[in-house]
Amino acid sequence: MSQFESFYQDLKSTEQQDAALTSEQQIERLLKPGSTYLNLNPYEVLQIDLDTDIEAAKKKYKKLSLLVHPDKNPDDRERADKAFDIVKKAIKQMEDPIELNRCKDCYTEGKARLAIVMSEKKRKLRKDGKEDVIEEDDPAGYKKALWITVTKVFADREKKRKMLEERANEEKRRSTEALVQAAEKRKLAEEFAKNYEESRDERSGSWRNFQAKKAKKEDKGKTLKGAAFKPPKVKLQK
Repeated sequence: MSQFESFYQDLKSTEQQDAALTSEQQIERLLKPGSTYLNLNPYEVLQIDLDTDIEAAKKKYKKLSLLVHPDKNPDDRERADKAFDIVKKAIKQMEDPIELNRCKDCYTEGKARLAIVMSEKKRKLRKDGKEDVIEEDDPAGYKKALWITVTKVFADREKKRKMLEERANEEKRRSTEALVQAAEKRKLAEEFAKNYEESRDERSGSWRNFQAKKAKKEDKGKTLKGAAFKPPKVKLQK
């Protein structure tokens, strides 16, 4: 038995024991370990069928929200607050046409996936020379299999959404870093140009002083050389 099948049987068993779950049971259902992806499905959160209209969904939301409201569960306020948020999110999804279509699309994809799985199971049975009768041929078996498959579709889409979001955030971070580095380089270049321009007169003055000193030194050298020159002594003939 897979983890999804075990979770399904446990969940449905709890619901069958009390069709109108108490506040404590509803909070437990919504916060049960492994319910993270299950709560992405507003139909599952509100415990309504796929063909339920929006007015019926609102009535179910009102009833459920009263059960899990933090004020109704003062001894378990923190968990009740989390459960209440889950229920609020579910009805917002139902009221948003775009979100509602996405949810229904998950069921469409789930049915398509399940049809492929069922077809493959039957093909293998026929290949082995057996009767192609499978568990999903029974309405109860099909309902369980569809529930599991649809839950996986919601989970897969949520994982993909998070992956794309993380990728977008990483690209945004890199882009921001590149902009910061470019700005720093531009700032350094501007400061260098400013300092270079401000020191132009100083550099020019230093160069003129250097040239003047050099010229003076050269002139002094020439004077000393001329003054130190002594002609040879003339020898008188006897």
